[in-house]
Amino acid sequence: METRYDVVALGELLIDFTENGLSGQGNPLLEANPGGAPCNVLAMLNKLGKKTAFIGKVGNDQFGKMLKKVVEESGTDVSALAMDDQVHTTLAFVHTFPDGDREFSFYRNPGADMMLTKEEVDPELIKKARIFHFGTLSSTHAGVREATRYAIDVAKENGLLVSFDPNLREPLWDSLDQAKEEILYGMSKCDILKISDNEMEFMTGTTDYNKGVEMLREQFDIPLICVTLGKEGSRAFYKDMIVEAAPFVREDTIETTGAGDTFEACTLNYILEHGLEDLTEENLKEMLTFANAGASIITTRKGALKVMPKKEEIEKVIQER
Repeated sequence: METRYDVVALGELLIDFTENGLSGQGNPLLEANPGGAPCNVLAMLNKLGKKTAFIGKVGNDQFGKMLKKVVEESGTDVSALAMDDQVHTTLAFVHTFPDGDREFSFYRNPGADMMLTKEEVDPELIKKARIFHFGTLSSTHAGVREATRYAIDVAKENGLLVSFDPNLREPLWDSLDQAKEEILYGMSKCDILKISDNEMEFMTGTTDYNKGVEMLREQFDIPLICVTLGKEGSRAFYKDMIVEAAPFVREDTIETTGAGDTFEACTLNYILEHGLEDLTEENLKEMLTFANAGASIITTRKGALKVMPKKEEIEKVIQER
């Protein structure tokens, strides 16, 4: 099978309503930003010159049509994006705290992204890729969970590298035990794991992240684990190496939406260019530094998908350190 795509991702595509000042009457103004972690990752990969495709579902409504157009304009193939005539596009409302961190409120009961079925997953699209990427938001409900697992199986059977981001959003789960179960399932299937500090604590019960990774490795053989530590930078765990890279802390940070997705895309880009077989300590440091720099830029912008940084912008930030 010919390789046509560098990365195919499956998952949620939604609208992030983010705060953007006050109206003349003192009411909060909300901006409709295209969102959803998998498409954020693909948008950043497109900026780095890679070919991507997306599998998912939106409502056949004004938001769904807008999302399809925006994702297509970002450079991602949307031929496998289904439109639902019955169920509306999922909406998320993002509340930003003074330090740039945020919390989400979801309108998704149901939302169109949950309605993707196994029959709507095109196995031929997946077979044409080098990496398959997914998160857990496409495993919160039975139908879309079946679709996700089918896509993962196709990827594994056809020798793709599998990338997984737990992307824990606690309000979307019936129970946190179910969330933990689905994250464990993802870990059992992936070659590349990007996990945040709070997700590590959720899964292992420890804030000693080196120890946490040891605990995960007792259960799973994951070649590359990247732990994002927010303002503390990031760490890569590969073979017997632990490599750390400092953050690029910015005074002009306004919100952290999309930082993890930008980091994820930058690491996948590095793996696409260098492979996953024989990485050195120097490789891992270079990969993390580039990913940290990219993530720092997105924290200075509202939204993520439409405002991903260019390679030259990231390199400039690194040079200026």
